[in-house]
Amino acid sequence: MHMTATRAPLLVYFSSLSGNTAKFVAKLGLPAVRIPLRSSEPALTIDEPFVLVTPTYGGGQGRGEEKGAVPKQVIRFLNDENNRRLIRGVISAGNTNFGAAFCLAGDIISRKCNVPHLYRLELFGTPEDVDRVSEGLEQWWKQH
Repeated sequence: MHMTATRAPLLVYFSSLSGNTAKFVAKLGLPAVRIPLRSSEPALTIDEPFVLVTPTYGGGQGRGEEKGAVPKQVIRFLNDENNRRLIRGVISAGNTNFGAAFCLAGDIISRKCNVPHLYRLELFGTPEDVDRVSEGLEQWWKQH
């Protein structure tokens, strides 16, 4: 699948050591930049509009389930006002075993940054997820 848009969206993503999110982003074949895993690495600063791809952490054990759902590296990245100003949408990965907390990180970021939660996927995504996100992002990006 190739992008016919003259300009593809930049994907900014976080992936833990498991690499699930990185595997999904690689399958999309779009320009992508990874948020550093360790706080000792230089902070990432973005200078163009982007779509954020993030995993959801934790299993949503009732009260306070939002706490810890967004990886702290993503919070650090979005705490930079310049980065936050350029976010245009969020795609989240999660585990359906989390129940109501499935892809909760995307819901939180969508609400706090006032951007659409574009897609939710299980772990590293199915081939159908890859196709849907590739096609959907292309159409959505042309309109924005």
